[in-house]
Formats: sequence, structure tokens, C-alpha cells
Amino acid sequence: MTQHFQAVRGMNDLLPDSIHEWEFLEDTLRSWLASYGYRQLRTPLLEPTGLFTRSIGEVTDIVEKEMYSFTDSLNGEALTLRPEATASSVRAVLQHNLLYPGPQRLWYIGPMFRHERPQKGRYRQFHQCGVEAMGYAGPDIDAELILMTARLWKVLDLPAVELHLNTIGAPEARLRHRERLIAHFEQHQEVLDEDAKRRLYTNPLRILDSKNPAMQALVEAAPKLADDLDDASRVHFETLQNILTHAGISFNLNHRLVRGLDYYNATVFEWVTQDLGAQGTICGGGRYDGLIPQLGGKPTPAAGFAMGLERLLALRQDKNGAMTPIPPDVYLACSGEGVMGFALEVAERLRDQNCKVVFHAGGGSFKSQLKRADGSGAAVCIIVGETEAQARQVSCKPLRGQGEQETLDLELMLGRIPSLVVRTAV
Repeated sequence: MTQHFQAVRGMNDLLPDSIHEWEFLEDTLRSWLASYGYRQLRTPLLEPTGLFTRSIGEVTDIVEKEMYSFTDSLNGEALTLRPEATASSVRAVLQHNLLYPGPQRLWYIGPMFRHERPQKGRYRQFHQCGVEAMGYAGPDIDAELILMTARLWKVLDLPAVELHLNTIGAPEARLRHRERLIAHFEQHQEVLDEDAKRRLYTNPLRILDSKNPAMQALVEAAPKLADDLDDASRVHFETLQNILTHAGISFNLNHRLVRGLDYYNATVFEWVTQDLGAQGTICGGGRYDGLIPQLGGKPTPAAGFAMGLERLLALRQDKNGAMTPIPPDVYLACSGEGVMGFALEVAERLRDQNCKVVFHAGGGSFKSQLKRADGSGAAVCIIVGETEAQARQVSCKPLRGQGEQETLDLELMLGRIPSLVVRTAV
């Protein structure tokens, strides 16, 4: 017996019974983003590998261990399935000169790829929605990003999520802080795990994000970046906090929050929940003022965030349970000689009335078709037999609520179908 193929581990099928939850979320996201004036950008799944090594940073988990990279057998080009979309967005903006007219508010949605150990909320193919605000330097855009995400949590009716906020300052401040961190951790190398030892002289800031319980006391005692901040970063961050406080947004100042990508500077933030176990971050972002010139553009300030759609859906389901699929309005049953043409005409005329119609195909008795009609969740079953077809009539059988089956001329039925669907669906 031939063995069935299985999906790649950590890359999941989205099945018909759950796809309506994705559609609801995607529709909500589009409406929400439009209300803030963001426009959609779509970039390819494949990008040059160098785009990510230069932007994300070579000494990061993503670049070192998680990227799906390969060499194109036709031209020898190094390619990578995108692990995140900010670098791709910047590349597209520069390639197509989108900043020439002025600042841009952009958003994206789609699959990303990282070779991680699959678990709830963490997959090898996962989906993100994110925004990129390019050309905006002030704390006002940082505040907008946080306020708009806070609004989304209310729209989605999510359980409590907490805002963690920090600033990692300008590159010069981080350089000063880097030297102090190295000196601190060098004195306690016997406590460092392998990841920390590997990062000590390449990216010591990332050690602050360690989840190793044995290192928590050492990390907590490390020098604070706030002590090395430049005046401009300090003013920027204080202004942001004042705006959020005025808007009624509560936040936790988290001096260990650094984010996992090298392109961040100044403001960084995460929205965190306790309801998803280890994968508690549902949204993260911040400023990346140096990334655009790093990828070949003119110095341009920028900020953004990304959120994991699988995690948002899991959080909604944990609170509200699974959504019920939206049923069709009408199930059209038909049988008999010469009825198919008229039955298909009826189905198309119903769709002209904006009805969702399931047309029965494959034959079978009216009894079996009515059973399928009831199981579909439709409000009404439209029945077309030989007698009805000859008279250009249909039988309307309510499947939900009250009402008797009746036979109507086609045109009369089309005029009454909106009320029939509403009345029987209650």
C-alpha cells in the first residue's frame, strides 16, 4: 500500500472547518489598518540571503540557526525563504523609490519561515501581519503603533495582554553599554551557558534576553542600558511614556527587553500574554532608524511591528472557543429528467441576489439531498424537480425556525428570498 505524504513538520494545513476564523481575522486586520491610513505591500517569499544576514544580524538565532537557505542550482544565487518581512519591505521601498513622495505607512500579511522546534504558537511556516512607518522620526509614530495595537486587542476581544516597553538608545549608547556588559559577564564566565559564551564578544546585548533560569540573577545584576543613554534617546523615550500615560495605556518598563533582531534602536516594545505558555509574545516591534541606510538608502527614520496570526487565533479560541462556520443561505436540491439547466439557472439567479448557494451535485434521492441540506446549516432548501422545472417554479422548504414548504414561481421566489432567508435563519 502506497504511503500518503505528510506535510513538512511545523508547516500546517489550514482546513475548511477553520478557515473562516482566518478570514474573520484577516478581514478585521484590513479594516483596522485602513482606519489608520496604512496601505498594503506584498513582497516575494524568496529573497537574497544577504538581505537578511545584513539586516537581522549574523550573530542572531534567526540567521545562525533558523533560516531556510539554499543555492539556486541555475545561477548559484544564495536565496532564503523570508524569516520576517521588515527587511523585505525596506528592500521593496528602496528598489521602487517609494519614499520619494514622502513618508510611507505600509502593512503586510503572509507566511514566514523559520527552522524552529515546533510547539503551540511556534511553527516553521507561520503567518504574520505587520506595519512599517518609514520617514517618521518622532515619538508620536511610536505612540501610534502602540495605540493601534491596543485598539486591535479590544476589537478582537482578547484576554488581558501586557505592554512591555524599553529603549535601547542610539548606536553610540549601545556601544558604551556593550563594553560594560562584556566586562560584567567576563567576571562570571562559569555561570554563562553556551549561547551566552558564543554571544559574549559578538552580541552581548542578546544575553539579556536569556530564558535560562540558571542565568537570571547574573543577567538581572548586569549594567542597565538606561545608565548609558544619550540625551536625545532619553527625551524621546520620556515623551513616548507621557503620550501613552495621557492615552490611558499602561505599560511595564522592562530594561531587559532588547528584541531579537539587530536592526532595532531606541524604542522597543512587546505585547505579552500569560495564556499561551512559553510563546507569550503576540506582537513586537520598535524603531529601526539605521536599517534603511544599512540597506543602501538615504538615512531615514522608521518604526514598525509584527504580530503572529496563529498566536492571535489561539488566544481568541482559548477565551471564546472555536467560531462556528458561516453556513450557506440556500441549499439547492434537484432531481429528474431535464431539470439540470433550470436548476443551475435558479442557483445563478439566487447568487445575483447575493445569496450564498450550495448546489447539490452527484445525484441521489430527494430524501438524501434534504438530509445534506439540513446538515449544511442552510436556512432554506430550494427544491427543483421535473414538475417545477416545466412550470419554471421552485419549492421552498424552510430548514430553520417556522414556516411551511411552498411552491412559488421563480420570479416571485427571487423577490421573497431575502425575507425567507432572514425569517428562517432566526
